[in-house]
Amino acid sequence: VNGKTIYLFDDRDNNPDDSAVIKNEQFSFKVKNGKEPAVYALILKDINYPMLFVTGKEPVHFTTSVAAYPIASNVKGNDDTQAMQQYQKAFEPLIKRAQALNTEAKGIDPEDEPAKNAFRKNAEAFSQDVVNTGKTFIKAHPKNIASIWLLMNELRNRLEPEEFQQLFSSLDTSVQESAYGEGVTAYIKSLKANGVNIAADDFSQQDTKGQEVKLSSFRGKYVLVDFWASWCGPCRQENPNVVKAYHKYKDKNFTILGVSLDDNRDRWLRAINQDGLAWTQVSDLKGWGNEVAVQYGIQSIPANFLVDPTGKIIARNLRGEELEQKLEQLLK
Repeated sequence: VNGKTIYLFDDRDNNPDDSAVIKNEQFSFKVKNGKEPAVYALILKDINYPMLFVTGKEPVHFTTSVAAYPIASNVKGNDDTQAMQQYQKAFEPLIKRAQALNTEAKGIDPEDEPAKNAFRKNAEAFSQDVVNTGKTFIKAHPKNIASIWLLMNELRNRLEPEEFQQLFSSLDTSVQESAYGEGVTAYIKSLKANGVNIAADDFSQQDTKGQEVKLSSFRGKYVLVDFWASWCGPCRQENPNVVKAYHKYKDKNFTILGVSLDDNRDRWLRAINQDGLAWTQVSDLKGWGNEVAVQYGIQSIPANFLVDPTGKIIARNLRGEELEQKLEQLLK
């Protein structure tokens, strides 16, 4: 491979940081060592898959061949790089299967239902193998950046959010708190703010009489968690729709829990009265700082989510007609 170019990429941006031409079957790069370990990729021209390594105190040394790339026959260097290479080895057979599946997909006649079904089965079995291989690796490498890398790149779209979160929580704190871990934490937060089919995190806040009310106390019912405030014009305009839905379905295993982003108790109580909001209302009177709103990443109101009897969020931001249509469908 003398004369071939190899490129060095920093995972955090998409531009090559450096490149080298292979001479005497060798190449080397110098990488600045940051405060934290960072993932780098070595990309060999004409080969689809990068060889990954992680910066650390000691130099990293790979022995490999074009035929085996990105798998190395020998790796010297930090634990994180060793783990990254083990991950690449574990996934090598899966990558070959993915390529075979892609080729197979291209050859299927769109009219050929039996072939399409057979392909779907193969693809599902492949996806399950990716998940199993990934989970086995993560359990064996709780302290390595490779586990986070695998979680985000291989498993994220193949796991239910809850399982994804559990796997992340099973990692060592040092990995959870790394820069890569912070990326996952931000992703989980955005899931909580936008995701459906995920468990609704429990919360507790005081109602108009000062009694603590927990979301989990509504288990067994459909409950619409409705974020609003007396000072929010669009919320007050939406309230008649919510009132209508409440009275239509309140005897069919449905209720509402209002969470108000008010900061003035009198105005809050007056609005509940004026708009005829007959369901449980809670607030900590901290305005935009309302702890439940912060917990759920609420950026604008009115906002709501619908929780099913098992405590799962099944829909978000149902307004006007949509709210009644959804309830009609669920509570026939």
